[in-house]
Amino acid sequence: MSIIRYQTPDLSAWSSPNRWANLRDEIDTMFELPFWSTLGRQTQLFNGWSPALDLYQNADNVVAIVELPGMRKEDIEISLHDGTLTVSGERKSESVEGEKAERTERVTGKFRRSVTLPARVETDKVNATYKDGILTVILPKAEDAKPKQIQINVK
Repeated sequence: MSIIRYQTPDLSAWSSPNRWANLRDEIDTMFELPFWSTLGRQTQLFNGWSPALDLYQNADNVVAIVELPGMRKEDIEISLHDGTLTVSGERKSESVEGEKAERTERVTGKFRRSVTLPARVETDKVNATYKDGILTVILPKAEDAKPKQIQINVK
């Protein structure tokens, strides 16, 4: 029997605020799912297709980057409602009729990702681009949501 020295776990990989924000978004999405729908209808909760989404912000913009490889821009929908950005769509199967798949690892079907934005945005100035399977949505912050510099008066 050998003795192994205890090593404290590396907690730097755990970003606490992001974990809680992600959990909140996943719970919000779960409550949006139509549980009362017909049994034949697939939902995100059960089919596992959920694209990766990163959300960044700077002084002027909130930027969402979504990985959607193998999709056409016509199959992607973006909406903004009450401070929530939603990206949805469907990745279709590329199988040839009459062929039997020996192995399939690429997930197909409908998806829907919703994320609560950290600031109010100008909805009429939102810009989205799609290139090489990456969707980039730039959401300019509303003027009242941007940081302001306050001058100090000396008396």
